Amino acid sequence: MPAPTADLFPDDALQQPAGREQIGDESHVLRGYALPWIERLLPSLRQVLAQSPFRQMVTPGGFTMSAALSSCGELGWTTDAHGYRYSPLDPRSQRPWPAMPDVLRQLAVQAAADAGFIGFAPDACLINRYVPGAKMSLHQDKNERRYDAPVVSVSLGLPAIFLFGGHARSDRAQKVSLFHGDVVVWGGIDRLRFHGVMPIQEGLHPVMGPQRINLTFRTAG
Repeated sequence: MPAPTADLFPDDALQQPAGREQIGDESHVLRGYALPWIERLLPSLRQVLAQSPFRQMVTPGGFTMSAALSSCGELGWTTDAHGYRYSPLDPRSQRPWPAMPDVLRQLAVQAAADAGFIGFAPDACLINRYVPGAKMSLHQDKNERRYDAPVVSVSLGLPAIFLFGGHARSDRAQKVSLFHGDVVVWGGIDRLRFHGVMPIQEGLHPVMGPQRINLTFRTAG
């Protein structure tokens, strides 16, 4: 079983970023980009999750998602029998989602700028927790009201294989290995490409424990 939220993030020494890889016309993996932010990021993430803990959401088709979810920011993502959508309220508490911590926002804005997307203004940060065996099926991010802003995705914890496909579900997807501290940024012509995550393998990360946490920043409203 995953550790309680308060024990999710033991301390670890910082590492240095290790370069950039282009995976699409306007899509990049920024290797190790988030590592210098970790000491400031994790305490803020703990506070968010204390207010809005992870939960398993159910799709409109009645399937329980294998990745647990939470959110912070002006809007949070949710799913139930009525469909997929963004909401200003956490459906569990019926209170506003936690405010997006400044350190998370700054990381997302700076990563977007370094990938060529100046002026990114995220209003939603989706937080997914993957334990071994959890995955995310190929999908498009189409619930946002505007597609001119990029998606910024930060990986923490166990490695993952990120599936980065084309504009049709049937297009062959690249398999991109992601590690603790890597940041993926995609937008522009690539904004609506299908993407997903293969099942997470067993492991114990020295910082995050037996899990992967993914932060996805978007302009949803």
